[in-house]
Amino acid sequence: MSDAGDAGVPEPPEPPADEQGSVHVLGTAHVSQASVDEVHETIDREQPDVVAVELDEDRYNQMQGGTPDDIEAKDLLSGNTVFQFLAYWMLSYVQSRLGEKFDIEPGADMRAAIEAAERNGSGVALVDRDIQVTIQRFWSRLSFTEKMKMIGGLALGVTDPRTIGLAFGAAAGLFVGFVFAAFLAPMLGLGDALLLGISDATTLQYAGAAIGGAVGGALVGLLFLPSLESVGESTGIRSGFSIRLIAGAVLGVGGCLALVATETFVGPLSAGTFESAGTYAIRGTVGVVAGLGIGVAIGAVLGVFLDALGSDVEDIEEVDIEEMTDGDVVRAMMEEFRQFSPRGANALIDERDAYIANHLHQLRTQGYDVVAVVGAGHKAGIERHLANPTEIPTLESLSGAASGRRFAPVKLFGYLVMVGFIGFFFLLIMAGVQDTFLLQLFGAWFLFNGVFAFALARLAGAHWTSAGVGGSVAWLTSINPLLAPGWFAGYVELKHRPVNVRDVQQLNDIVGDADRPMEDALSEMFDVPLFRLIMIVALTNIGSMIATFLFFIVVVPWLAPEIGGVDALMGELLRGAENTLELIRALVT
Repeated sequence: MSDAGDAGVPEPPEPPADEQGSVHVLGTAHVSQASVDEVHETIDREQPDVVAVELDEDRYNQMQGGTPDDIEAKDLLSGNTVFQFLAYWMLSYVQSRLGEKFDIEPGADMRAAIEAAERNGSGVALVDRDIQVTIQRFWSRLSFTEKMKMIGGLALGVTDPRTIGLAFGAAAGLFVGFVFAAFLAPMLGLGDALLLGISDATTLQYAGAAIGGAVGGALVGLLFLPSLESVGESTGIRSGFSIRLIAGAVLGVGGCLALVATETFVGPLSAGTFESAGTYAIRGTVGVVAGLGIGVAIGAVLGVFLDALGSDVEDIEEVDIEEMTDGDVVRAMMEEFRQFSPRGANALIDERDAYIANHLHQLRTQGYDVVAVVGAGHKAGIERHLANPTEIPTLESLSGAASGRRFAPVKLFGYLVMVGFIGFFFLLIMAGVQDTFLLQLFGAWFLFNGVFAFALARLAGAHWTSAGVGGSVAWLTSINPLLAPGWFAGYVELKHRPVNVRDVQQLNDIVGDADRPMEDALSEMFDVPLFRLIMIVALTNIGSMIATFLFFIVVVPWLAPEIGGVDALMGELLRGAENTLELIRALVT
């Protein structure tokens, strides 16, 4: 029996002594009214000692009107909790849409089984595996491509696929165009061609003051203008951030232009700094325009491709829901999922078949007559296990965390970044580069990562303490593939913003409303704690990744003149490699 007796689960009568029980497996469609009727009829006819349902304790409590538990902050750092919730959200969203299409509440078959058991005086056994364990094992076994497909499926629920394609293409084009034009083009000897013939120092200073003031002012506005958020309360939570960004940018631009106009340069805000910023700004603007055009064109093609994928989903929805209990149809649906992700299907379907069958076999050997109400997709697997009980895997092998793929592409990239970062500083040390330059490099690494991680966390709506923690650890986590600043920011954010699984249903309601404008849908999604947490974790990590990528393109060339320029820096790295080889030879011989 389940250990959920304390949660109000009806207990069965005492089993007959020395008598083998029986198990009748009833496969249902979780959103079918015909299945609900069949559940009532079967239990009333069979009068079993125990009705076993495909639920765990948490889902049973929620079905009975209980309050879902908040996520503990410690759980956030124990694994990919946020991304596991994405998987749970995706599965829940699919079931909710089927329920809306056929006008029946998802899980109504399980509720009917519990009601019928109570009416007939039968006990109730909760025989499914904990949903958190299932989702964790499911998510860890998906490949990177499969995870992206699942997340993309949720995005397609929010807006039109062509819009997603255009937005993605435009964003990628803006970023790549700016980085190439502002930083890579000069290295390739194309820098002057992108200045549009502008070489006057004063003009470049004004351009630098405008762009530098806008970026710096917006960042300062996020940090030091929190009171302006109340201005936007009447129009939505996102407007508060927009006001702070705009106000900060306006103040920054005005202040920097005033410095240039009056030739009152202060500290690092020197004439040379503004002129250099202006050079980057003009090159970057050219790159942004070109990148935007190319990105939109690529995004349009991507949108057509996503739209074609979306049409396949619509075709699936035309299947008659009442046919879902037919073995052939269910088997075809399971095989389709296995083609999408064989490893994911193992965790979501096969392991749960064995887990449920293990519990049912225990009840049967105790002498209970059982009616098991399970999803139609599990019926064949459970019956196969019950027919060969000695081959059913143990509960211990089906519980607990599952290890993910050993050589995940993202982790491999993280290890390469870590090796490159450590090797870069090690070679400079072996070359005998002065300590002052090394401290400047390390300080720049710390600040550059911190600023990007902090800024994007704040843009996602993080409290300044959460964003501050994410920014402060970004320098370390960006070179360690086993850590991420988003987890630390999320850890602190959960202190301010409790999250529970009821948030998933709120998100389903928002995403499932096809008549709601996309801007309103996104605004309301940010009001849901779970979605806000996901965005905070994701954008904090993205900020650190961007900073890591740009550091060697932007910051290192900026600091290189301290030791004679980029060529001199490369020479020092080669010298460090030579010194290292000489040291190794000396140790070996």
